[in-house]
Order: sequence, then structure tokens, then C-alpha cells
Amino acid sequence: MVNDVLLKDVEDELGRGAWRLRFADHVEAHFEADTQRQRSRNMVVAGLIAAFIYNLFLINDFSFRPDAFTTAVALRAGVMLPVGLTILWWVYRGVSPRTREFLMASTVICATLISCMILVSSTARYSYLDVFSFGLILVVGNIVYSLRFGYALASSVLSVLIIVAFVVNYAPMPLEIKRLAIFTLLANGAFTLVANYRLERSERLAYLHVLREKLRAGHYLKNNEMLSQLSLTDPLTNLANRRQLDMEFATRWREAVDKNAWLGLMVIDIDHFKAYNDRYGHLQGDDCLRQVARAMQLNSRSADLVVRFGGEEFVVLMAEASPEAAEPAAERIRRGVEALQIANAGVSPQAVVTVSVGVAVLPPEANMTADDILSHADQALYQAKRRGRNRIWVANPVDLPNADDAAGDLCRSAR
Repeated sequence: MVNDVLLKDVEDELGRGAWRLRFADHVEAHFEADTQRQRSRNMVVAGLIAAFIYNLFLINDFSFRPDAFTTAVALRAGVMLPVGLTILWWVYRGVSPRTREFLMASTVICATLISCMILVSSTARYSYLDVFSFGLILVVGNIVYSLRFGYALASSVLSVLIIVAFVVNYAPMPLEIKRLAIFTLLANGAFTLVANYRLERSERLAYLHVLREKLRAGHYLKNNEMLSQLSLTDPLTNLANRRQLDMEFATRWREAVDKNAWLGLMVIDIDHFKAYNDRYGHLQGDDCLRQVARAMQLNSRSADLVVRFGGEEFVVLMAEASPEAAEPAAERIRRGVEALQIANAGVSPQAVVTVSVGVAVLPPEANMTADDILSHADQALYQAKRRGRNRIWVANPVDLPNADDAAGDLCRSAR
């Protein structure tokens, strides 16, 4: 049920306008939960690379502004590096998605501020050319970190405002260079924000498609399981059908051979069911079959397989049975059906629906087939019918005559 709701939400998100980024709360929570760990790791790696390159600019500081090199070392290595590494450590250890984005965006703003402070600390010739490299900080935040768009936009706007404030008041920088630097910075910010938006949109769309396929695959698997279950179940009584019996019989037969255990089988037939149908009609006959099936299920062991064999005939496959336990087990089923007290006026005014049960318990042998035990149980059912119905009969393999088709026909005609 939860997956059904989520699948519908995912379908709705895929149908929304392409310009929207944030999902509905339900889907957004799944998105963050599924991507948070990998995203945090990617950001930490990107942050370490950015920190290394940021401090490599000390070479530039030494070349362009030797008068402020000490200040540059103090700010880059003494302030920005510890702050940045601390933030990366927090992100690596795990923080909420919003905290992660805020912390990583703050490194962009902090790097911008420190870079501007290093710039204005020097009056060396051409020192102002550093301004054109400040756009790399926006590249890191918007593309390398790939901050969520809202945080990328906020950090870019604040960074540009900080740079403009410092540049406008930096006297050594010619006015025409200031205009070019600001224009270049604005263009850099716009381009990287467009790229950031497209990256996040692509990531989110890819996630939705993958999640939809996973959810659909789960539905297909679920539907296949349901179809498989339906193919092995009798639709009227919800008991196992003949196909499931054949599959389970083969498995339990092999297990019995391997364990040197006995295998039991009951063949159960509703007495005078034709008379019941003739008297009450097929709809009520179906209801009778359902009630009888439920009684059989309730009075069987959980390990036993209760099967609707066909029409009014049922089979119970008993695993690891014994001759001593088979007769009481069959008697429980017979009494359980009789206790329903379903009237069968088609037989007599006082008659109720009953069953006859034939039981066979045999030790599987290498040269014996599954049909052998079924034949013995069928002959036992014939004996139960011949002796008056509403009774059980346990087959004795030694005393039973050889099974043949005629016996089977006689058995079924007596029912």
C-alpha cells in the first residue's frame, strides 16, 4: 500500500512542469534518504580538492603581492583551511540535508570574503587582476559542489555582492577594469547557476525514473506472485488445486524417500452431492463446497496440504505421516464436516452433508510412484462408500487387491 502511494506520487512528479525542482514532501524525503550518503561523500571529496587548490593560490600571492604574503598565509591556511576542514568533517560524519547544503554554501561565501580581504591588503601593481579568478569560487559552489539550486543562488548572490563591495572601494584598480571584472563575475554567476539548475534537474529526473522502475518492478513481482498463487489455487474454495498437488507431491515424495519416512494421503468425497445439487441448485452447492473445504482446512494439520481434486472430491496430503496417526486425522475431518449440520433433503428430511474418507499411508520405495499411493487411497474410499458412507477406511497395503481401472470406475460410480 505504501509503495502504491509512492508510485502515484512519483508519476505525479514526472507529470509536473519541468522548471520545478523540489518534490512533494513524501517523494523529497525518499530522494534525500536515498542520495544523502553518496552526496555527502561527493561533497567532501570536492571540498578537499577545492581546499588544496585554494591554498595553491599562495604561489600567486607570493608572486603578485609579496607585501601581503604573510596576511595571505594567515587567512588562507590559518583561517579558511581549518574552517573548511571542520565543515567537511561535519558533513562526512552526517548532518541533515539542509544543514549539509548550508555548511557547504558557507564555505563558498567564506572563501569569497577571505579572497577579497587578501586583495585589498595589498597595493602591489596588478594585484587587482586576482578579481578575475574569483569566479572560480562560484564554479566550485555551483558546479563542483553542485549545491541545491536555492543554496547555490543564495551563495552566488551574496558572493557577488561581497566582491562588488570590495572592488568598488579598491582604489588601485582602474575604473574600466572594475567594470569588466564585475561584468565578468555576473556572467560567470549566471552561467554557473544555469548549469547548476540543469544538473540538479537532471539528477532529480533520473532519480524519479529509476525509482519508478524499481517500484514497478516490485509491482510486477507482486503481480507475478499473485498470478502464480492463482494458478495453484482453486478459485471456489481457495484450497490448493490439482496442479499444486502434483508439484507438492513430487517434493514431499522425494523428502520421504530421503528421510525414510512415511507419506499419507486422504481421498475425501462428499456423500450424495449430486442429490444435494439437484435439490438446492448449483449456487447453494458451491456454498456447500466452500463450507466443507473450510472445515477440512480447520481440522487438518498446518503441515498438511488440503486440495480440491475436482468436483466434490478432495485430497489431503500428509507429510511424515504414520498409520497410527492417519486414522484419527481422517476422523477429525469427517466429524468436522458432519458438525456443520448442512441439511441434505435430497437424500432424506433428516440427512446432513457428510463425507467418506479413504486413507493410505505408505513408505515410499524406489520403484513406487505417486500414483500408487493415490490408487490405494482411492480404493480405501471405495471401501468406505461400500460400507455405508460417512465413514473412513484406512488401506492396508498387504490386503488391498491390485489396483486397476475397473476398481477406479466402480469407486467413482458408488459415490
